[in-house]
Amino acid sequence: MRILSVLTYYRPHTSGLTIYAERLAHALAKRGHEVTVFTSQYDPSLPLEEKMDGIRILRVPVAMRVNKGVVMPSFGWKITQQVAEHDVVLIHLPQFDAAGVALRGRLFKKPTVILYHSDILLPPGLFNRLVNFVVDVMNNLAGLFAHKIVAYTEDFARHTSFLKRFAWKVSVILPNVQIPVASHQEVATFKEKHNPHGHKVIGMATRFAAEKGIEVLLEALPLVQSRYPDVKVLFAGQFEGVWGEEAYAARLKPIIARYQDHQSWEFLGVLPLQQMASFFPNLDVLVVPSLNSTESFGFVQVEAMMNGTPCVASDLPGVRQPITLTGMGKIIPVGDAQALANAILEILDHPEMYRGDPEQVAQKFNPDTNAATFEALFQQLLEGKR
Repeated sequence: MRILSVLTYYRPHTSGLTIYAERLAHALAKRGHEVTVFTSQYDPSLPLEEKMDGIRILRVPVAMRVNKGVVMPSFGWKITQQVAEHDVVLIHLPQFDAAGVALRGRLFKKPTVILYHSDILLPPGLFNRLVNFVVDVMNNLAGLFAHKIVAYTEDFARHTSFLKRFAWKVSVILPNVQIPVASHQEVATFKEKHNPHGHKVIGMATRFAAEKGIEVLLEALPLVQSRYPDVKVLFAGQFEGVWGEEAYAARLKPIIARYQDHQSWEFLGVLPLQQMASFFPNLDVLVVPSLNSTESFGFVQVEAMMNGTPCVASDLPGVRQPITLTGMGKIIPVGDAQALANAILEILDHPEMYRGDPEQVAQKFNPDTNAATFEALFQQLLEGKR
């Protein structure tokens, strides 16, 4: 089967969406399919075409940016050619160009599936409201043209306006999550470098972005320190130069700097996957205090749970599901710093209650199981076309 996967950003850009798309592409390729990823050349230094781990990657030059979106004048004729040459089309939303891709799928009679990762909510402002409106229109057109829409969880599908609007097209497929196993030596080396005194550690693994609720953790931290004065935060992920988040970073960085001065907050940057495998076992708790539905699941929760690390997450559709499915953590009201502090303290006080079964978690989110389900969906649509 020739599968075309279309998304705005792909690796080496790092986000939950790009990681999911990469894992799915690799898993489908291992199952014997020809996979092409069609994406933007968001960084001019990236090649327009390359082959990585059996995946063909095609990138379209970017003429300009609109907030986090990109304008690609040559996108139209290039995607037309690719849709015509493939058997099925997988579109990752949110994506401004999705409607045009889905329309081509209909015109060329190619089964077209949307994988809906999250809503998009830009900061307040007249221009951003206009952008949100345009993206909503394009998403809805894409939903009309697509043959099927995939959601991560039933919970998210029931509470998201886009998915409710096309409920008869929605199938639920649990996302794929995979992380390598770090050796005891690698875990110990990481600890020696970042927490040599063995203090309690709170982790965050995300981009430095407004929807991630970093300020909620900052507000909760003094309450946690009242019982655990030496507790430390390790923040893994991009924290400088995040597109569209300059004002947010400027507001919070002076507060964080005071914690850095006391060695109770450390930015680790974007860690390679093997180092993330050492990061999670060195945490006492991972927090995901997201503020809105731009976060639809929180893959890092599952990665942490695979390493026996419990989590605290916001009570948002989808985001609460890893804890609901495993029991490995606490769910808190959105934006509630006191509740976050209480949940962290509960886990730090009684870690044995939230360890769960890491092996069972890994089996539930196995990438090959995820790819096999997509494969069956594609095959069903192809047979229906015939």
